[in-house]
Amino acid sequence: MITRKELYNIPGWHTRRHLVIIESDDWGSIRMPSRLVYDEFIRRGIRVDRDPYCRYDCLESRQELADLFEVLSSVRDQHGNPAIITANTVTANPVFEKIRQDQFLHYHYEPFTDTYQHSPLHNGTFDMWQEGMDNRLFHPQLHGREHLNVKKWLSVLQQGPSVTRTAFDLGTFGLTQHVDESIKEYYMGAFNSGMDEDILYYRQLLTEAMQMFQQQFGFVSESFIATTYEWSPKIEPCLVDLGVRFIQGTVCQKIPLDNDMTVKYSRRCFQGSRSKSGLVRLMRNCFFEPSTKPNFDFIDDCLRRIELAFKWGKAANICSHRVNYIGSIDKSNTDRNLPLLKQLLTTIVAKWPDVEFITSDQLGHIITKGKYQ
Repeated sequence: MITRKELYNIPGWHTRRHLVIIESDDWGSIRMPSRLVYDEFIRRGIRVDRDPYCRYDCLESRQELADLFEVLSSVRDQHGNPAIITANTVTANPVFEKIRQDQFLHYHYEPFTDTYQHSPLHNGTFDMWQEGMDNRLFHPQLHGREHLNVKKWLSVLQQGPSVTRTAFDLGTFGLTQHVDESIKEYYMGAFNSGMDEDILYYRQLLTEAMQMFQQQFGFVSESFIATTYEWSPKIEPCLVDLGVRFIQGTVCQKIPLDNDMTVKYSRRCFQGSRSKSGLVRLMRNCFFEPSTKPNFDFIDDCLRRIELAFKWGKAANICSHRVNYIGSIDKSNTDRNLPLLKQLLTTIVAKWPDVEFITSDQLGHIITKGKYQ
């Protein structure tokens, strides 16, 4: 009997090659600014410990990247290449003080590389990015300008005191209802509206994001992943115009029909299929997210999903967010997860000696060269 996990691996493009991609979202974005801020939330009774992204996620430090790169470089594929992270990156973060000075009426942002410079812990981190890129361990792709719905966020901030305003005062925006039930809006989805006026804004936002990406990295991002997997097909022609050819995501796309009040789901985003705008879909079919479920056996589950992907002629596209590799807030997070990642990668290489570690845009190019490679 064919299982549900197998079904979404059957349609679409196929390959004989054992290709492994690790797609990792949220790089460059602020979340919890520091352990001191985390402790202040707890002191005020705001339960940031209930959300793994608030509990663990933070701007990456040089040491965290060095530790991650050490694990990635500890394995080699059949071509002698190490494992590589496709680092889906936001290019900017809010400038909180300028927003406050404008009484929350106008939004201000800065390149994420500038955000690093405000903290001694993160100063020089971008140099580590460059080292990872030079050693084929870390490959940035575009995740948006910021991991934030600016319109919703400013609207709530303008209304006066709230948990959202408290978070702003402490230098962050990424709280959810898991943290406090009074939070009615979800700010993390940057593109979760289908209204025409918002689509026009998204086009401007995406254009600025790609321009910043090119300035930061010196090349166009050929793949794109929307924050929270939610976007309207109306933004896709803009992506194409900006040089994007491949769209990351899961088999299910959440499509907003209005201002995030009504959505529909497309469950046909199979690996290698094309959207109406011609974007090639790079469906994620494996998951390694130990920070979200510490008691779940992600190694066994991920290996089973990889086996199913290969069985049906698909690349094994592993979803693994940045939060899994950050230890600044709680070192136990990386102490637990980095050995798990190493175990996963070591097992992959041992079980499939002909494995090839590639990036998302490389997968896109392989797919577009032919149906069966």
